[in-house]
Amino acid sequence: MGEMQSAFGGGGGLELFKSFADIAIKNQEKRPDDYIGSDGFLHCGICKEPRQEHYQFVRKDIENAEPVPVLTTRQCKCDRDRVAEEERKKKADADMRRIQRLRKQSLMDAKFTAVSFDTLQLTQHNQRNLKWCRNYAKRFEEMFEKNQGLLLWGNVGTGKSYAAAAIANYLLSQQIPVVMTSFVKIVEDMQLRKINEYDFLESLSYAKLVIFDDLGAERKTDFAAEIVYNAIDDRYRKKLPMIITTNRTLNEMQDETDPKYSRVYDRIFEMCYPMQFTGPSWRRKIAADNYDAMQSLFEDDD
Repeated sequence: MGEMQSAFGGGGGLELFKSFADIAIKNQEKRPDDYIGSDGFLHCGICKEPRQEHYQFVRKDIENAEPVPVLTTRQCKCDRDRVAEEERKKKADADMRRIQRLRKQSLMDAKFTAVSFDTLQLTQHNQRNLKWCRNYAKRFEEMFEKNQGLLLWGNVGTGKSYAAAAIANYLLSQQIPVVMTSFVKIVEDMQLRKINEYDFLESLSYAKLVIFDDLGAERKTDFAAEIVYNAIDDRYRKKLPMIITTNRTLNEMQDETDPKYSRVYDRIFEMCYPMQFTGPSWRRKIAADNYDAMQSLFEDDD
């Protein structure tokens, strides 16, 4: 109210203030349960708080002037709760729009957008890893401060990418910016000049976590090796965490003889905790299930 008081100033300001206050009183909604209290003000019939008050207007143009009481409207508890709820809904809507923008900006493949820790099927092979990945996501702020990443390695189809996507989606739901992409896509886009390296690395800088999926699937050329190294080294130098998924084994990475890739793995081992994914291939299982389903359909006599 102090800002309003100073804005209206002296005698003319008092009359202007009164006119605005009179309009507000005249247009004030009268709810069915409202009543006039012993203080003469309109009261809310639900929370019982006054919905009117006398604002003590002090003229600035007269020294030591006595405040002039002006009847004005005020919010009761019900009004304040309603405004707070409206603000909460606005914030929730804005948060959802922001999350959707983050998902679009994440470069995540469509097949990963609905993945969560609740939708992933637990098995004897992945139970411990998924628990660790969930804990990583829940304690991400601590992981971020420590610049701690993950290296998810193992055979094709063992769920590495889905575990990484579950982490990404959990963090996105918390409005933490995440980018999930692959070096196959990065290298192809740069070769086709869809993006340049500088702009790409800058675009990754805003992400608190970057997930590089399927390292090693890109064609092993000098160009690709340089792109891979620069992207990983950029995260390293900026002390920003990353998650790497790869079908390569630890021994293959540790025994890499190609210096272009050995320096890549050195950076990864320094930043990322290795987690091996084992078990039968989910892709083969899904293919086998689809085959059995189609065979049953074709053999049906109906």
